[in-house]
Amino acid sequence: MGFSSARWRALPLCLALVALQACLSACAAAPKTYIVQMAASEMPSSFDFHHEWYASTVKSVSSVQLEGEEDDPYARIVYNYETAFHGFAARLDEEEAERMAEADGVVTVLPETVLQLHTTRSPDFLGISPEISNSIWSAGLADHDVVVGVLDTGIWPESPSFSDKGLGPVPAKWKGLCQTGRGFTTANCNRKVIGARIFYNGYEASSGPINETTELKSPRDQDGHGTHTAATAAGAPVPDANLFGYARGVARGMAPRARVAAYKVCWAGGCFSSDILAAVDRAVADGVDVLSISLGGGTSPYYHDSLAIASFGAMQMGVFVACSGGNAGPDPISLTNLSPWITTVGASTMDRDFPAMVTLGNGANITGVSLYKGRRNLSSQEQYPLVYMGGNSSIPDPRSLCLEGTLQPQEVAGKIVICDRGISPRVQKGQVVKNAGGMGMILANTQANGEELVADSHLLPAVAVGESEGIAAKKYSKTAAKPTATLSFDGTKLGIRPSPVVAAFSSRGPNFLTLEILKPDVIAPGVNILAAWSGDASPSSLSTDRRRVGFNILSGTSMSCPHVAGVAALIKASHPDWSPAKIKSALMTTAYVHDNTYRSLKDAATGKASTPFDHGAGHIHPLRALNPGLVYDIGQDDYLEFLCVENLTPMQLRAFTKNSSKTCKHTFSSPGDLNYPAISAVFTEQPSKALMVRRTVTNVGPPSSTYHVKVSEFKGADIVVDPSTLHFTSSNQKLTYKVTMTTKAAQKTPEFGALSWSDGVHIVRSPLVITWLPPM
Repeated sequence: MGFSSARWRALPLCLALVALQACLSACAAAPKTYIVQMAASEMPSSFDFHHEWYASTVKSVSSVQLEGEEDDPYARIVYNYETAFHGFAARLDEEEAERMAEADGVVTVLPETVLQLHTTRSPDFLGISPEISNSIWSAGLADHDVVVGVLDTGIWPESPSFSDKGLGPVPAKWKGLCQTGRGFTTANCNRKVIGARIFYNGYEASSGPINETTELKSPRDQDGHGTHTAATAAGAPVPDANLFGYARGVARGMAPRARVAAYKVCWAGGCFSSDILAAVDRAVADGVDVLSISLGGGTSPYYHDSLAIASFGAMQMGVFVACSGGNAGPDPISLTNLSPWITTVGASTMDRDFPAMVTLGNGANITGVSLYKGRRNLSSQEQYPLVYMGGNSSIPDPRSLCLEGTLQPQEVAGKIVICDRGISPRVQKGQVVKNAGGMGMILANTQANGEELVADSHLLPAVAVGESEGIAAKKYSKTAAKPTATLSFDGTKLGIRPSPVVAAFSSRGPNFLTLEILKPDVIAPGVNILAAWSGDASPSSLSTDRRRVGFNILSGTSMSCPHVAGVAALIKASHPDWSPAKIKSALMTTAYVHDNTYRSLKDAATGKASTPFDHGAGHIHPLRALNPGLVYDIGQDDYLEFLCVENLTPMQLRAFTKNSSKTCKHTFSSPGDLNYPAISAVFTEQPSKALMVRRTVTNVGPPSSTYHVKVSEFKGADIVVDPSTLHFTSSNQKLTYKVTMTTKAAQKTPEFGALSWSDGVHIVRSPLVITWLPPM
């Protein structure tokens, strides 16, 4: 009986193992979307069109018919790509994907990935007055033909930010269209919004059909994010724009006379890489000049990053690409979108704030921020009971975070509740407090947020405070016999000092893919930005929030990215023949690294000086960028040589060459030889040999000019620049200099400085970073 009993007890385990094996087999066989890059030049002569070749290739690797699909390879193909990228996206199982990677003409096979959104006063703060903006666009009608493509959640075309008043006909070069769908007709496009398309095949292939009862399968923006970014980049001037009276003034984009093309790639379940790739490919074919992409995910090697490959194709066609760096700061090595041909943007504050006050029962005043405007107001003359549900333990308490379902009415009703930031959205915490009967909320930063303050349009009286002030409020609530507080709101305040400051949430370098390429490239306003909003979305983005607004205030590198894209459009209008690399160089070499108190830029996370790993070349200065004096140009062959020293295999390199005849010329000895506007030197050996890098500058200023060099002193290295003077005799003349760095005392941490050229009018500044890697 004992043996038999043991055998029966083992049976469930055996059945579980069998079920697990079956599940693993089924999971391996489950079809997924893969992006397949093809060498277009290798199409066999037996095919007339590339899409026929792609379908034949899919058929050649197919093992079984996928459920619900006909035995037709075209049914498996999600997209065909033709311009910035050559190939297709298709539904394959893992074995088919492996066979696909070995098929003739296939360059690379990339699995579908899901990216996320990196969720006015800024033109004035940046020095772009209406007079200056108009003067840039006044040279002639052709200069108005700069098109900014925005990959995001769509657009709300009725916003006055997209008025076409004063604009001429749609540019003759434009090949795009206004795609119709539920809630969106061709009449929603005009001479401002000249294109609108949607991309959802990848999303539906992975997640199933879009629920069209709740989500519009059209370019119309139900989220608000896409409308906000498009208006930030190129919105028309709108007087008296505000959010509940906050930030009242004229809202206008960086390039208010540029045209806008909206490419909706993000849906309720995210932004899928095959859709993003299709949108970039289509946007380049449509004729955009600038792409603004406020999206990001994890970081992959260049050859395995579909956005890196697509943006390389866009660069080859002369399109400037700006991408958000991500909101994973202040952790180091947290940046996304690291490719050198992409302009990677971090976020900073402006000199505008929305102050609010917490007055504690002991008389202490705590300054914070808020965008609250509602019927429920607290009297500044009356004190209300104060409570903090967290304990003294370092372990987070769900109640201290005010998570859904954690607050009991008997504990918080009629009180102001202190809630720690983290886990759930900031405004949602206030909704939880409100639902439990709370009178108000103090939203306290934790160590991850430091002293940085981000304002929100809360659903009840609420004030966000920094970490140290939050600690003081929590200590008071735990030690006072009957703790009380009240909240008051002071509207909009200008002239905040210091500003700009690097946002704590802004993702940080160094660039772990390539230390020699400094990232981020620049920072731009990304905190508390006012711009147009969707009529379908609440200002808090909560479904329980029934408020609707024409403008909203948001924070994130999603907001800083379109600032740079819009300024790039201004530069393109002023210099239509400039390459994307020249535009990027102008933005970087004219950026500044001091705040309005004339001190070094600070990091909101620490209160200390920020470094180029935080702010890149510095904060953009649009007016100087229009007339930079010298630029560092980079062509596609230079980028390919850069990839060659990144040790890509010939097959991996073909992801970028798209032509099997392109090979490495071995003109670079290290990635640092790329003619980048920043210099990041890495000593890999100790004791180290001298490092030498060359840079070539192009004169875009006065034909006859002389520039002299100035270099920071470093503790760990001697720096010699040869020649130390550059004499230009003509426009567009190129001159080369070399920088030799010799270690005198290796440092344990990177050193930061700058190399600047000046002719007395222009200062062409490049950040200079030296890193000593420890011995292996």
